Amino acid sequence: MSENKPAMLEKVAAFIVDKRKGIYLIYILLAVFSIFSSKWVSVNNNITDYLSEETETRQGLTLMEDEFITYATADIMIDNIAFADAESLCGELEEIEGVKEIAFDDTTSHYTNASALFSITFDGESDDEICESALREIEDKTKDYDVYVSATLGNTSAETTEKEMNLVMIIACVIILSVLLFTSRTYMEVPVQILTFGMAAILNKGTNYMFETISFISNSIAVVLQLALAIDYAIILCHRYTEEREDKNAREAVITALCKAIPEISGSCLTTLSGLAAMSFMKFQIGFDMSIVLIKAIIISIITVFTLMPGLLMSFSSLIDKTHHKNFVPKITAWSNAVIRVRFITPCIFAAFVAGAFFLSNHCPYAYSQTNLSTISKNEAQIAREMIRDTFSTSNVLAVLVPSGDYEKEQSLLSELEQYREVDSVTGLAAVEAIDGYSIGDRLTPREFSELTDIDIEMVRLIYSAYAAEDESYGRIIGGIEDYKIALIDMFDFVYDAVDEGYVALDDDAQEKLDELNDMLIDGRDQLRSDAHTRLVMNLNIPEESEETFAFLDTVRECAQKYYGDDVMLVGNSTSDFDLSATFGKDNLMISILSILFVLIVLFFTFQSAGIPIILILVIQGSIWLNFSFPTIQNKPLFFLSYLVVSSIQMGANIDYAIVITNRYTEFRREMNKFEAVKKSLDLAFPTIFTSGTILAFAGIAIGFLSSEPAISSIGICLGRGTIISIVLVMGILPQLLVLGDYIIEKTSFNINDYIRIGGHRDEKA
Repeated sequence: MSENKPAMLEKVAAFIVDKRKGIYLIYILLAVFSIFSSKWVSVNNNITDYLSEETETRQGLTLMEDEFITYATADIMIDNIAFADAESLCGELEEIEGVKEIAFDDTTSHYTNASALFSITFDGESDDEICESALREIEDKTKDYDVYVSATLGNTSAETTEKEMNLVMIIACVIILSVLLFTSRTYMEVPVQILTFGMAAILNKGTNYMFETISFISNSIAVVLQLALAIDYAIILCHRYTEEREDKNAREAVITALCKAIPEISGSCLTTLSGLAAMSFMKFQIGFDMSIVLIKAIIISIITVFTLMPGLLMSFSSLIDKTHHKNFVPKITAWSNAVIRVRFITPCIFAAFVAGAFFLSNHCPYAYSQTNLSTISKNEAQIAREMIRDTFSTSNVLAVLVPSGDYEKEQSLLSELEQYREVDSVTGLAAVEAIDGYSIGDRLTPREFSELTDIDIEMVRLIYSAYAAEDESYGRIIGGIEDYKIALIDMFDFVYDAVDEGYVALDDDAQEKLDELNDMLIDGRDQLRSDAHTRLVMNLNIPEESEETFAFLDTVRECAQKYYGDDVMLVGNSTSDFDLSATFGKDNLMISILSILFVLIVLFFTFQSAGIPIILILVIQGSIWLNFSFPTIQNKPLFFLSYLVVSSIQMGANIDYAIVITNRYTEFRREMNKFEAVKKSLDLAFPTIFTSGTILAFAGIAIGFLSSEPAISSIGICLGRGTIISIVLVMGILPQLLVLGDYIIEKTSFNINDYIRIGGHRDEKA
């Protein structure tokens, strides 16, 4: 059976090489299709949409989207302006079509130190064209001022992110080209690699439409990470080809190289896929989103390397032969000798550092909100938000959803919530002032309602009697309705319907007042009340994310539950942060266990050994702990998603570097002593590790430095730093552990005769 496998593999490889022109045509057609289909992909810019359906925030957001209107808002700060001029400008802005209202007064909340803050509410939701049109007109009217605009409209964030990632892509391509030229053996192999991965990137982007919607994070970093994670597959095949070309013709060299590269690349990619697969088990569904997009990217990359690249190598074989150049990659003999000499010292230092890193990484200051995270690059919207936040005190908005209908309960709850020092204000439909000091939820007698609306008392009594009859409160009609109290909002509705249907006639003044009140009620209902729920909006003066804030959420919930039982929901940025923090511990544990387990299984079958996987996992897990000890040392908050994503990628992808060295070591150990084997392994593995590692590290750093999106930037910085740490440990600590653990590796190997075949050749001292 084992003899048939190479023969079958050779037939497949020969078919790929001989039918290369047909394969070219297929790829060209797929590329054309992908260029068009890439425009069909919908990108979701709202990170809260990926919260688990089980969380209170997700359920509350869905309920509010279904039952309420949330008008778009914007904060416009004008610097260096007199109060009188600000008032005049506010009046002009209020006249713009699409502007519903502007909150501005002489309090420090809206004017301080010659800076004015206009809190604008638009006449539509955030995706309505009238709002975007109004904002453009506002920006035009304020262009001559020192203005800062912070708004949640349109796709400005997505457009900014796309521009930044295009720049990252250009820089990444320059880095990739430079590194490939430096580490290549012939100049012409570089265009072959670029064509291969350019095609893979196009196909991956074009096939994202099958998911219908992907997150802005996946959309932004998938292509860059695809190139960085999978470029070594092309490098491995190229290097195999140049080795085989030394004593074979071009066709035979490509076929042999492909036969040898398929098992090697397949084993390498399995660990990467394992790490990415672990992310899909996150409760925070953005992990699943990134997982499936990146897994597809890796699979497409492998298929492209196996099917397109062999043909390109064959087609360009003559040019590859003519463009050989001297090896620019230096020999690392001195490094290899130094590593062997200090093999008893540095592992002890490594153990001490890993122990400390384990402690520090477990005390990493995680952030679950992007509000207070800083990035190296800042866009205009971020600068505006920071200027407004530094000049004026920003409020933390919290919505409380309770059953609708009982205005007395609602008013009592509103009054109680207002008493807390953490609350600046609370808005609820029942507490909205209607007229003459009366609130919408106040209960009025017929006489009070008559005096308020200027409707004849006899007419009001008839209306109250009709209301009682419709409400089946017949006892009120029999016993008299003088003391019958009805909520103002309910009576307005009843009277308005009666007038509209012609049962009640009012004079012009009363009709005008009723129409104004009705318009106000409709506006209030749209925002604050549905048939099933009432929304209370609280402005808090505490941070969006803190232990104090999370504790106050419990206080608010307990307060509301006194009136409404368990039928209470809290929704806001703070509840989102709390839900994310609650799921992080489980996600973190799940990903850590699964990524190690998946990779361990792959290594177990790859090396047919119980000892080697443990050594490799120890090195890479150590690099992960070292990587995430930095935020603790710097006392700088780390976005929680960065840890989950980067730890998975480090475990799945960076371990490939360790596999490259270990593969070489086990191969050479059959013929050499352990010292010679590890030195030669380092020399031969260095170009591959340097090429792949440098590209991934620089790609991550470029993302971190150039993206103004905190989630994306944080992932980039951690990925770049983690890759550099992994390279250092793999090139320094791993060889020492292989030498020191050689006896254990031999004893735990399932096939000792294949591991070591050195006959009477004894290991010599280094």
